[in-house]
Amino acid sequence: MAAMGWRTGRRVRYTAAMATTKGSRRKKKEAPAPAGLLPAETRAAPPAPLLDLAARVEADGGQVLATYREPFGGRWLLLAVLPIERVAPSPFQRDVSATHVGRLTEVIARIGRFLDPIIVVRNDDGTYWTPNGNHRLQALRALSARAVTALLLPEREMVYTILALNTEKAHNLREKALEVIRMARDLAGLGAGTEAQYAFAFEEPAFLTLGLCYEKRPRFAGGAYHPVLRRVDEFLGDQIAAALERREAWADKLLALDDRVNDVIAELKARGFVSPYLKAFVVARINPLRFQRGATAELEATLENMLAAARRFDTGKVKEGDLAAQGGATAAEE
Repeated sequence: MAAMGWRTGRRVRYTAAMATTKGSRRKKKEAPAPAGLLPAETRAAPPAPLLDLAARVEADGGQVLATYREPFGGRWLLLAVLPIERVAPSPFQRDVSATHVGRLTEVIARIGRFLDPIIVVRNDDGTYWTPNGNHRLQALRALSARAVTALLLPEREMVYTILALNTEKAHNLREKALEVIRMARDLAGLGAGTEAQYAFAFEEPAFLTLGLCYEKRPRFAGGAYHPVLRRVDEFLGDQIAAALERREAWADKLLALDDRVNDVIAELKARGFVSPYLKAFVVARINPLRFQRGATAELEATLENMLAAARRFDTGKVKEGDLAAQGGATAAEE
């Protein structure tokens, strides 16, 4: 045994390998079955509704370049060039970043090509909405372009789900929440179904509540409350219009809570505490779920408990080391 002890390295690896039996070896993962269409299968005779849509595009002054089946899902698409004046961003997406538009404008002008078609859906009045190409669209407008290349989706309802795939420019929390609440308002106006039925499009129920807060208070620090909301907020089974009414009340409670938290922060600053993490520190202190891993609670009750705790908050008991012990988590981008 002693001889085996000092012969480390290769000897140990060898004995470990010898100890592995055929029965204990891991089975190789089976390769997933091939998905989607073969290249040749993407071209076929278009169905009648697609031909009708193509004719409408031509009547709108556009030019259909191709009709084909998207190779992964097999759904029909049109590749078209549209008059730029007929294309607009969907009304419920985030605001444009002038900096991002400027960068895109410079790059497109420099290479002399527009190589990334936007996605659009057609409205009954012959206009087109793009749910994820607004920055590219505005860059082309800045360059006085007369037309834009687009992938036209026949299913207009995709304007609500395609936002989940938006990777043109990373959202911050404020942009995402405002985008989602605008979408919810549009769907409510159309008499759409329940909030829960649009969970994929909305992504998180917290975005709806925070979006209402940002509408009322543009400089609202939603990042401080987002971790709590993610644990207690949930999609409602109510029709979207009714769900928004309930969320309006929750947003008012959250803003009232924020007012009291700001008062506490002002008291701490008056005592000499200076830190960019003061709000995160105070919110963490009044969070009833802070030390309850995996615990769940109702949103309204949680907000009421936090507001009561914020009103009882005694800034005189906060010590210099308490804020450092909090860990100084990175402040969320608003």
